[in-house]
Amino acid sequence: QVQLVESGGGSVQAGGSLRLSCVASGYTDIRKYMGWFRQVPGKEREGVAVVSPFGVDTYYADSVKGRFTISREGAKNTVYLQMNSLTPEDTAMYYCATDLHGGGGSVLRADRWNVWGQGTHVTVSS
Repeated sequence: QVQLVESGGGSVQAGGSLRLSCVASGYTDIRKYMGWFRQVPGKEREGVAVVSPFGVDTYYADSVKGRFTISREGAKNTVYLQMNSLTPEDTAMYYCATDLHGGGGSVLRADRWNVWGQGTHVTVSS
């Protein structure tokens, strides 16, 4: 059974940076897409960034392009989200996901993902 554990959330002032980590365990095959999503109360979960197996391709939400960077370390089954130039609008619970399933639409759609972590909260104050 695959498990994802996120860490690295916290409170930061606007303009600051945080790095989130997500460690995956229970894999028999590490060749899976991994992604970061976020959600605020009352809103749908939105895709932030996705990385392909082995880190060849990356995908970003328009709202974070140029500020966030997703990367992965295969040997450690770990995916990172480096977040720079944070704004209060980035405040949310951030979730790691894996096991992207087929079907149409963007890889940033939350309904295309099967396995989720429990989340780590990010608060950005102005």
